[in-house]
Amino acid sequence: MVIPADIEAQILRYYHAERWTIGTIAQQLHIHHSVVRRVLGQAGLPRIGSPARASRIDPYLPFIHQTLETFPSLTASRLYAMVCERGYRGSPDHFRHIIACHRPRAKVEAYLRLRTLPGEQAQVDWGHFGHLEIGRARRPLMAFVMVLSYSRQIFLRFYPDARMENFLRGHVGAFSAWGGVPRVLLYDNLKSAVLERRGDAIRFHPTLLGFAGHYRYEPRPVAIARGNEKGRVERAIRYVRDSFFAARRFTDLADLNTQADAWCNGPAADRRCPEESLRSVRED
Repeated sequence: MVIPADIEAQILRYYHAERWTIGTIAQQLHIHHSVVRRVLGQAGLPRIGSPARASRIDPYLPFIHQTLETFPSLTASRLYAMVCERGYRGSPDHFRHIIACHRPRAKVEAYLRLRTLPGEQAQVDWGHFGHLEIGRARRPLMAFVMVLSYSRQIFLRFYPDARMENFLRGHVGAFSAWGGVPRVLLYDNLKSAVLERRGDAIRFHPTLLGFAGHYRYEPRPVAIARGNEKGRVERAIRYVRDSFFAARRFTDLADLNTQADAWCNGPAADRRCPEESLRSVRED
């Protein structure tokens, strides 16, 4: 069971700052007391109150820590079998709970929030939205999404595939809708954009490079596993799924795109962006 970050923070604050007991925390947050114990154990902070009683697993803890340090993804069932071979006689359920407290937690990488100037940057990606029946053919329904990094303005256009010609049509549609071209367009490892990537070396698709030269913008790749660099378009696609496409009815592709245009110019354009409050504070 994955504990939300806000619940975990409340558990730690109630226990270490407010000096609440485990039972009180569990009752207040409507969770099981074992969840509270697990969060406290994973935090690695010193306990408050009397020391814990000796457990039959204590002699095996050095072996468990060493094994988990070498093999952090080792399953509890396999580790239980290894400890049993060395004389442990506890139950597997209790052992699984103990391992959850002692398993090393993955290090969380901190990301720098990236801010851009108006018209400086946009992010581009494809989103898969199921399939479309065209006559007897079943085609993938692909959504071309471009979002302006500063204003979060979304351009959305659906196509029956993700071929290069539709990829470029999506660009032209966005430029026409916004009446301009961003200086930089960020691309993930899309087949329509990147032919080959080895470390920091990128080989863009020549057709896309010619297109970018014609419209005078810089195509820029997104670093691998850097969620802060392409998060705006990923969140925009999720927003399209939840706020536009969910339970949406349409007769054909043209009807769907007509509805998408109205949505982009209406509810999507009127939504409040996360940084608007910060901008208003600076302006005041």
